[in-house]
Amino acid sequence: MVRPGGAVGPIAWRLTVLPAAGRLGLEPVSVSVSFFLENRMAKLCVYGAGAVGCYLGGRLLAAGADVTFVGRARVADELRAHGLTLSDYRGRHWQIEAPNIRCSPDALAAALADLVLVTVKSAGTPQAAAELAPVLKPGAVVISFQNGLGNADVLRAALPRHTVLEGMVPFNVVSRGPGAFHQGSGGELEVRSAPGLQPFVGVFARAGLPLISHADMRPVQWAKLLFNLNNAINALANQPLKAELSQRAYRRCLAMAQSEALGLLAAAGLHAARLTPLPAAWIPRLLALPDGVFARVGGRMLVIDPLARSSMSDDLAAGRATEVDWINGEVVRLAGRLGRVAPVNARLCALVHDAERGAARPAWSGEALLAELRRAALQLPQ
Repeated sequence: MVRPGGAVGPIAWRLTVLPAAGRLGLEPVSVSVSFFLENRMAKLCVYGAGAVGCYLGGRLLAAGADVTFVGRARVADELRAHGLTLSDYRGRHWQIEAPNIRCSPDALAAALADLVLVTVKSAGTPQAAAELAPVLKPGAVVISFQNGLGNADVLRAALPRHTVLEGMVPFNVVSRGPGAFHQGSGGELEVRSAPGLQPFVGVFARAGLPLISHADMRPVQWAKLLFNLNNAINALANQPLKAELSQRAYRRCLAMAQSEALGLLAAAGLHAARLTPLPAAWIPRLLALPDGVFARVGGRMLVIDPLARSSMSDDLAAGRATEVDWINGEVVRLAGRLGRVAPVNARLCALVHDAERGAARPAWSGEALLAELRRAALQLPQ
């Protein structure tokens, strides 16, 4: 039997009485692929065993899921030596012993996966797509849990016969030593809805990571990106997120970057989903409030682990290339498509790239960074 989308359902048989002869016989019954996935343990693969990948995969593994990690040889060695230790800002802890963890640097480890979570950095998406294309089995579903807007499109182009879905991780995850990862803020996973996703919903729910599905993920991705515009500011400040966001000058920098992006979204006829009690368009005004007022009115934004930093800050600290071109750079590219400019986000991109190339880690004060962005907004000489 051909199902919607062209998939052929497997055939099962049930015992029945053949009325004409009054005897037993076998009657064919078409059974969907999801039936089998829901009635056996689905095989999951986390492709990109970094902080987010190890945390998500570890939570799923702790809940009894069948999970394989694909990551660098260094990470595989780390997990073999130390296992996984997970924690979150609510004080919960999970421990997975090393013998229970499968991690390989070889893409072939994804060959049996029913569901693949792609969690590599955006710059690594083309390589991940090229590595997955020859090994994924028919029917495997892929979710891009990555920053930026275009990673799922890159994967989809390389995997035209597979279901590829946009996903969004709202919370911050930081490394706290070999095999140790900490969720520093709250939120629930969001993903584009699709029939192929249904067999895996229960797996995530049992892990305490419920999937919130949307027919259109683009507004959700833009909403997440608006908040991620702070990643560059946090990296340049070289402070924990909570300390940075508690200072009005840094928040005003973020308000400038968000206002610029919101204006461009409106001009393009796009909108950002509402991920907080306030609409996205109100957030810049909230950020600009004096510290005392912000602490009372916007205190929920400060419910962050005191030590948590943005992934971009962690990248600079480790000497790695950042994702600034896939976050602030998305705003710059949107402006270009509209025949406009985005000087605030362009300047943040330039400052982060300067920091990537520099021998010493920058530590911009809020006042100095705000003055720099104001000069950029007025397009004054640097």
